[in-house]
Amino acid sequence: MTESAYPVNCLIQFARETVERAGQQALAFYGRGKPELPFDAGLVTQAEIHLTRFFETELLRQFPEHKLFQNDQAHAGYTHGEQRYLWIFDPISGSANFQSGIPIWGMSLALLENFWPVLGVFYMPVMRDMFYAAAGGNAYRGNSAMRMQRPDPLNDESLLFAYSRFHQNYRCTFPGKVRNLGCTGAHFCYVAMGRGDAVLASNESFQDLAALRVIIEAVGGKILRLDGKDFFLNEYLSGHSVEGDILACGPTYVSQIKGCLKEL
Repeated sequence: MTESAYPVNCLIQFARETVERAGQQALAFYGRGKPELPFDAGLVTQAEIHLTRFFETELLRQFPEHKLFQNDQAHAGYTHGEQRYLWIFDPISGSANFQSGIPIWGMSLALLENFWPVLGVFYMPVMRDMFYAAAGGNAYRGNSAMRMQRPDPLNDESLLFAYSRFHQNYRCTFPGKVRNLGCTGAHFCYVAMGRGDAVLASNESFQDLAALRVIIEAVGGKILRLDGKDFFLNEYLSGHSVEGDILACGPTYVSQIKGCLKEL
């Protein structure tokens, strides 16, 4: 079978079905962290290894010529022929919630073709929430198309999702609510569906953001740097962490939100 035999809807179907099945596998580990530990890293590592092996097996069975992203590999340059598809699987987003039994966590899957994004999927197994998009197409939660918030001025009902140590790094005059749900993937998807206005994220990687980029851009949003420079996710294909904080929101909110944040 040649690569041209794989239309986008076929690839999206594989992605959705596979992460849903991986989600069922993940539930066997969910909430089983040792209660005497603040964070059971051993359980999370065991789950991540199991889920990655599960995905590798499914990928090999369905698309044996496709490649799987690995953090210790330098994915640089242009590829041809059978090597042109690269899948990026993040088995657990929100690992602290996952190991302690808090349901706000998920897994993401993205696909690149010659390093251009094709699709992104984020799945939250406990709540069975599926978010997905094709690059250049619409974004969906289940079978319903998603839309971002209206481009209104920020007010006391606005919502900014931030990371856990946000208040140690910024003096914030955001007029609405600032919340951390413990899962960057959920933050992005809730903004994409119009339940929040923006995401401030830190210490993320290509693997963390590959699928979320496709979803947020499909609803008209963008990922930016706080210093005003453009953010190019493919610069992090080597697996190293993104330097500095990033902001994901609709274009009309960028200057408003940046004006509310002063670095300490």
